[in-house]
Amino acid sequence: MLWQTTRFTLDLTRPLTMGIVNVTPDSFSDGGRHGSTAAALRHCEQLLKDGADILDIGGESTRPGSPAVGLDEELARVLPLVRGAVGLGAPISIDTYKPEVMQAALDLGADIVNDIWALRQPGAAQVVARHPRCGVCLMHMHGDPQTMQLAPMVGDVLPQVLLFLEQSAHALQALGVEKTRIVLDPGIGFGKTVEQNFALLARQRELLALGYPVLAGWSRKSSLGAVTGLDVDQRLQPSVAAALLAVERGARIVRVHDVRETVQALAVWRAMESGTAAAASPVPQRP
Repeated sequence: MLWQTTRFTLDLTRPLTMGIVNVTPDSFSDGGRHGSTAAALRHCEQLLKDGADILDIGGESTRPGSPAVGLDEELARVLPLVRGAVGLGAPISIDTYKPEVMQAALDLGADIVNDIWALRQPGAAQVVARHPRCGVCLMHMHGDPQTMQLAPMVGDVLPQVLLFLEQSAHALQALGVEKTRIVLDPGIGFGKTVEQNFALLARQRELLALGYPVLAGWSRKSSLGAVTGLDVDQRLQPSVAAALLAVERGARIVRVHDVRETVQALAVWRAMESGTAAAASPVPQRP
């Protein structure tokens, strides 16, 4: 399975790690740590050294209850970093729902648009459709970041997520975007209860029936805190466990803060998979 992006055709045979780069003062986990362009670029370089396959740059926090950021402020936060990061030799994703930010980042050479609104903001789908090659990640979100956890989804979450993602992907293809450019994200923590989030993980393989690669974003999420009792800065081990479980259930990309530890854990998983395949191979017969 391949993911076509602006400069790279990504082979998803091996699960890929997307490193999170928040250029924000208020993100739920690492807000303010990489506030300057220089600090954020150093963080990008470190994530690549740690084994990140993709860098995901965002300038607006989407934690529950977070206030919206104005267009000019978001552009000022992310564009200098995108300009520097595109020279690092790795795919660059822009985490935004604003079409103006998408366009500006793509003009600088960004490879992927990662949109929590699944291109539902006016003009966003057209930005992606006009671009000849960029990749896109369409995420399911119930409500909006300001209110989504005040009135989360009700009922069986999976059919609702499946239908939304299928319709979103088909609508984008109707605008001329090739299927190979599209990845889907079930939106863990975006307007869902703890139980619904874990139901999505348990039944994640059902999302694969849509025929698109799945991106999973569990890193440091509040649902992990709910079942472990750990504060956000203590959720390394649960985050790695959730990433492994997501990959085991078919995710091709995991979006994480803790790249080095996730890459190490995935190396163990791949060794196990290789051993399983070898054990299943027919034993050569002696002549």
